[in-house]
Amino acid sequence: MNYLKNLLNLHADEEERSAVIQNVSKNISFKGANLWILACAILIASIGLNVNSTAVIIGAMLISPLMGPIVGAGFSLATYDFSLLKKSAKNLLVATIVSLTVSSLYFYLSPFKDAQSELLARTSPTIYDVMIAFFGGIVGAISMTRKEKGNPIPGVAIATALMPPLCTAGFGIATFNLQYLLGALYLYSINCFFIGIATFLIIKYLKYRPVVTDNKSYDKKLRYAITVMILVMTIPSFYLAYNLLNEKKFTQNVEKFLNSEFYNNGYTVIYKKVNYSTKKKTIELAFLSKQFDSLEIKQFNKRLSNFGIENTQLIIKQNTSDLKAEILSEINKRSTDVSEKDLQINLLNNELKAYKFENNDLKKEVEILFPEIEELSMGKVKTYHTKDSVSTTTLILYKSATTTDKERLSNWLKTKLNDTNLKVVNEQ
Repeated sequence: MNYLKNLLNLHADEEERSAVIQNVSKNISFKGANLWILACAILIASIGLNVNSTAVIIGAMLISPLMGPIVGAGFSLATYDFSLLKKSAKNLLVATIVSLTVSSLYFYLSPFKDAQSELLARTSPTIYDVMIAFFGGIVGAISMTRKEKGNPIPGVAIATALMPPLCTAGFGIATFNLQYLLGALYLYSINCFFIGIATFLIIKYLKYRPVVTDNKSYDKKLRYAITVMILVMTIPSFYLAYNLLNEKKFTQNVEKFLNSEFYNNGYTVIYKKVNYSTKKKTIELAFLSKQFDSLEIKQFNKRLSNFGIENTQLIIKQNTSDLKAEILSEINKRSTDVSEKDLQINLLNNELKAYKFENNDLKKEVEILFPEIEELSMGKVKTYHTKDSVSTTTLILYKSATTTDKERLSNWLKTKLNDTNLKVVNEQ
């Protein structure tokens, strides 16, 4: 038991607490050299996102001093140091505004405004981002309280990735893309919250002495106020983490459903959009060539519950004329090499299938039953009715050497093809 206790002991090799406090206070400030370093790091990260270079982005994260005020906020909450908390919050706000300004200016002036994969990865947070920020924050807080800082600090700077979301938010401002702006700021906020929470927990665990003044009444009120702030910060954050976990489970179940029902059956999906929200969850799909009737779609919706997908509607888009813009948008997001020409060919093929009618065996049967028929043409036509309604009708044209019982031929074809709306026309 003592061995295990010594093994997990965080007090071993701990830095003098006065030195830790001094170091935290020093790293909070954003002025002079720190501000210049931050601006340059933002520019480097923006260029990295612009050219889709992971190495450049990592370099920018190593340079960035953004961790300072976030760690300072968590530290000040744990020690009830209100003046340090104000200073941390102020400097974090300054750093955020400077970062957004510099990145927005860069992307506004840059001639290259395509959203690359590195940039798109910072527009939608997941449960993994929460976990990385939290455990990265723990490592950062532990390292900060050691005599030998070692290698963890650079690793934490890379893992928690505070710079890229800010640069992506700047891209959203420069290109007037609200979705990118809000998604990136959302991810940045998650990182800040969970790094701060992790720091708070480690400092509390190490039992750093709270800041006290000569005014006991003031100290008591301050502790109540900061306790309320901690609750306001942590409860929504963990609720957010819970929602992100549910969203991840939902997307995994959707993939299992798609694999089982479509991918494994050889159906090619050319468009997929999964919308997860508490009010209305939808799965929108479009296929390269496969068409489903309303009964099949209804059965697919019923089978969603077998995969743990509840309160969700499956929408299969089969009107190809409405799909082109959406599919092109999805293709651009994923940076695939499919050209507009290829997409147009696929859409036209789908439209042609609505008019295509092939039945080689039917011609042979007609020759046996109606030998007088010399030519037989088969196809589908659109019939436009009043009140703007449209229907598709199977049309059979024939030529015969002698008189043919048209009614008998029509009845036989309707029964054979199971199509009561079929029309038979004598071309003579």
